[in-house]
Amino acid sequence: MPFNSLIDRSTDAAALIPEEVSREIIQNVPDSSSFLPKFKKLPNMSRKQQRMPVLSVLPIAYFVNGDTGLKQTTEQKWGNKYLNAEEIAVIVPIPEAVLDDADYDIWAEVQPRLVEAFGKVIDGAISIGTNAPAAWPDDLLTAATSAGNVVTLGTGNDIYDDIMGESGVLAATEADGFMVNGHVALPTMKAKLRGLRDANGQPIFNKSVQEASQYTLDGEPIDFAKDGAFTAASAYMFSGAFNEAVYSIRQDITYKILTEAVIQDDSGDIIYNLAQQDMVALRAVMRLAWQVPNPVNALQPTEANRYPFAVLKPAA
Repeated sequence: MPFNSLIDRSTDAAALIPEEVSREIIQNVPDSSSFLPKFKKLPNMSRKQQRMPVLSVLPIAYFVNGDTGLKQTTEQKWGNKYLNAEEIAVIVPIPEAVLDDADYDIWAEVQPRLVEAFGKVIDGAISIGTNAPAAWPDDLLTAATSAGNVVTLGTGNDIYDDIMGESGVLAATEADGFMVNGHVALPTMKAKLRGLRDANGQPIFNKSVQEASQYTLDGEPIDFAKDGAFTAASAYMFSGAFNEAVYSIRQDITYKILTEAVIQDDSGDIIYNLAQQDMVALRAVMRLAWQVPNPVNALQPTEANRYPFAVLKPAA
């Protein structure tokens, strides 16, 4: 686990220290989470854990046998699902001399990338369970696999069949009683979709090589994840009813400049003494929770076989 990383003068911050040659810093707008913006956002949490009652048994109605037949009874049940807020944090140490010599606001450059890094950590935990806290629900890939909602690329006649066919990822979600309203895919999926042809050999997605392609599946948009949170080794695309997943913020990203602290590794050894070494550090912290309530519906009453997401995965 890294405890001794810092922004070094010679290797990391050299581009920010004045040079005779004029230059500019060009940064892409940081991409945050690909999944959270598509989930339903709940009100901010006021404590670490929040309980959600979820419908687990539907009532049943019956015909009455004749004029004097007995009317039967039914019930409706609710179960509990929990939102557990977990903390994500990082500290960025930097010598004060490096800050003094830089002609750019280093913190202004660091903060957007921290947001991007937070988004990658969140997406990795949500999508394939990378370093996911134990209190969080199963990741999308694990839960979809348990529910039988995973299609291996090449199962059908072509990729169109794997996605749109009767045994495709959309059909798997629909059979569980959920309507797909979005997709998150790897950028490499673009090439796979561009290669699709109709019966006459005409591209399905590329109407013109001069115009940008509009990537939608069954009318629903595809977001292409560029943060590297999941790779082709695990999944190509996640499709589902994204409004069926929820998240809540316990504490939004907050920043604090540390000036008189020590930074230790997991053995307790002091790596940096900020006051003694004339260093400062930027600490970023946030806490959030997510959950898939997965309420019962008429098409699939068994929770173990029901999930609002499906995954297109690579062949083993």
